[in-house]
Amino acid sequence: MIPVSEALDHLFSLAQPLGVETVPLVRANGRVLAADVQARRDQPPFAGSAMDGYAVRDADVASGEVLTVIGESAAGHRFKGHVAAGQAVRIFTGAPVPQGADRVVIQEDVTRDGDSITLGANLDAGFHIRDKGIDFQDGQVVSAPRLLRPADIALMAAMNVPEVVVAKRPDVAILSTGDELVMPGETPSEDQIIASNSFGLHAMLQDLGANPRLLPIARDNRASLETAFELSSDADLVLTIGGASVGDHDLVGHVAGELGMQRSFYKIAMRPGKPLMAGRLATGAMMVGFPGNPVSAMVCGQIFLAPVIRAMLGLGHAATPEFTAELAADIPANGPREHYMRGRLENGRVTVFERQDSSLLSLLAEANVLVIRPPKDGPRVAGDAMRCIAI
Repeated sequence: MIPVSEALDHLFSLAQPLGVETVPLVRANGRVLAADVQARRDQPPFAGSAMDGYAVRDADVASGEVLTVIGESAAGHRFKGHVAAGQAVRIFTGAPVPQGADRVVIQEDVTRDGDSITLGANLDAGFHIRDKGIDFQDGQVVSAPRLLRPADIALMAAMNVPEVVVAKRPDVAILSTGDELVMPGETPSEDQIIASNSFGLHAMLQDLGANPRLLPIARDNRASLETAFELSSDADLVLTIGGASVGDHDLVGHVAGELGMQRSFYKIAMRPGKPLMAGRLATGAMMVGFPGNPVSAMVCGQIFLAPVIRAMLGLGHAATPEFTAELAADIPANGPREHYMRGRLENGRVTVFERQDSSLLSLLAEANVLVIRPPKDGPRVAGDAMRCIAI
């Protein structure tokens, strides 16, 4: 068995970026920017008013001063004249500030009578002008790589960028194996269960930015597994679930080897998730074999699959981020393997669930953290700082 850190190193050596493609900006949310983007204009492209009011010369601003209104500046329709001494232009939020004006007096501080305004007694001290380029300037760069979110899309739209170069999404074929499995909605026999891991990992992969697809369930025989691997021949990553252990019916590793897989490692010193394998198939695709226990598969997804997908998207080689939280109650010593314990973080304190069976999906659904216990970690008491991963 190898430690988790060594397994991650092996996985990163297998996970290769997949190239780039250009997509319209409207389809870029959630993608990874693969080439720098440059602004094509200043924002704002002119000095603009931050308030509704009157554009004036600051030299003319004094309580009781009477000014003549010579025009109007609205968003999209600037006043094209010049503001001279004793003059004002009615202006609205977002409108260009006319030449000659260097201050906006808010409308609440003004009394208007026809084409004349009188400035009030308690004038707001602000100038209420947004300078040209105060947000960003022509040529300013959004650097890659970067996972694009709605705020990034809005920024690049304002930069007048209609399309962007992004990393290609990995195509992931998800292969569940086992005679005991049926799909949700089907009627299982007395000896069967519903396939759940593939659906949870499919959702996780979508959130990570991959293109996952579910293959038909493979049965515990060579012919069925060979057919399943054929169906995955165009995938960038083949994720198998179950059949990765050493039982008489655990055939995934054997069949994959017969089909030309070059194995990178098998078995990890962790709990849950010990029977995990990885390698490269003859097609060139990366293969990762997850254990069949539901919680084991989902935990392995957090610890291994998430970093692999990020690496394939060009976001670098890094383990799933950790943080520390204070333990809410005492817990006993850990065993010989690194343990990823399900727990609940509330108000800055983490409670480790008493039951940690790797088949209990209901507890996993209640958990929002994994608490990491090093091998042979001694008993911990309430108040201890614990390493955690958000799930």
